[in-house]
Amino acid sequence: MSSETKKSIRYLSGVQPSGRLHLGNYFGAIQNHIRLQDEGECLYFIANYHSLTTVQDPEALRRYTFMAAADYLALGLDRTKAFLFRQSDVPEVTELAWILSTVTGMGLMERAHSFKDKVARGIVPTLGLFFYPALMAADILIYQSDKVPVGQDQIQHIEMARDMAGYFNHTFKKEVFKLPESVLSQTPKVMGLTGGKMSKSDEASVIPIFGEPSEIKKKVMSIVTDSKGVAEPKDPDNNVIYLLYQLLASAEELSHMENGFRQGGMGYGDAKKLLLAKLEEIFGGEKREKRKKMDEKPDLVEDVLIESAKKVRKIVAPTMEQVYEVVGIPSSQIKKRLLD
Repeated sequence: MSSETKKSIRYLSGVQPSGRLHLGNYFGAIQNHIRLQDEGECLYFIANYHSLTTVQDPEALRRYTFMAAADYLALGLDRTKAFLFRQSDVPEVTELAWILSTVTGMGLMERAHSFKDKVARGIVPTLGLFFYPALMAADILIYQSDKVPVGQDQIQHIEMARDMAGYFNHTFKKEVFKLPESVLSQTPKVMGLTGGKMSKSDEASVIPIFGEPSEIKKKVMSIVTDSKGVAEPKDPDNNVIYLLYQLLASAEELSHMENGFRQGGMGYGDAKKLLLAKLEEIFGGEKREKRKKMDEKPDLVEDVLIESAKKVRKIVAPTMEQVYEVVGIPSSQIKKRLLD
C-alpha cells in the first residue's frame, strides 16, 4: 500500500473520560491509536457526552477529560499527525444522533450487549444509556470514517453504526454515509489486579498509566498470590503478575520469568519487582515528565483540543449539509442567519 493510499484512510476512535486511563486502555486502544497516526488520517475524541451516563460530577468530568487528553499527548500522540478533541466541541454529533434515531428500529437498540451488561452490573438504566449506540453511530458516521479501532466488546456498536447508515441511506434514497469497518486491537483484554478485566469502574483492578510511583508500587506489591515458595513451580498462565508482564517485556525477559515460575526459583516478590521496573521503564522517565508539565500548563492541552475541534468541524460540515438537504431541514447557512 502506498503512503498516499494510507493517508487516504480515515480512522476514528474515542475514549471515555470516566476515570483515570490505565494499562487496559493503553494496550487495548491507545498504543494502537498512536501507531495508526503514521498510517492514515486519525481522529480521536474524548467522549465526554458518553461519560455522562456514569459520571455526573461536573468537576470530575472536567478533570478526567483533561487527564485523558494529557495522557494521550504524553504517550506520543502528535498534534501534527492526528486530531484530538472533545466530543462536545462538535455539537453536530448530537444533532445527527437524533436524526439517526428517527430511522432506527427499537429492536436494534434493544439487542445492544453493552446496555444489558451495564444494567446487570447495577448501573441505572437511563434513556441515555439505552441511546448510547445511536450517539456512537453518529460519532462514527459524521466523519465518514473508513476504519474504527475497537476492542472485541465494541464490535457490535460498529455493526449497529453500519445498520443505521444503511437505514438512513435507504430511507432517504441517497448514499450519504459510508459503511465503516472495525479494526480489532491486538490486545482485546488486559487482566486486572483483582483477576477480572482491568476496568475504570473497579479502581482496585487498575494500574493507572501515570499514577504516582508510590501508588503504582503499592498496587503491584499488593497483587494477591498463592502461598507457594520461591523454589516451588508455579503456573504463569493463571498469574496476574506474569500476564501483565507479558504485555511489557521482551521475549527474552518474558522467557526468564516464565521459566522461573515453571521450574521454580522465581518468587512472587522478585516477579513483582520485575513488573514494577518494566512499568517505570515504559511509562516513567521522559513520558512522566512530559505529563507533569501538562498539569503545570493546562492551556497547552486546551489549545490542542480547541484547534482540533475547529478542524474536524470543517470535516463534518459537508456531510451535515447533505443530511440537512435530504431530510428537509434548513441548511447551516440559514441557521447562521438566525444568529444575525
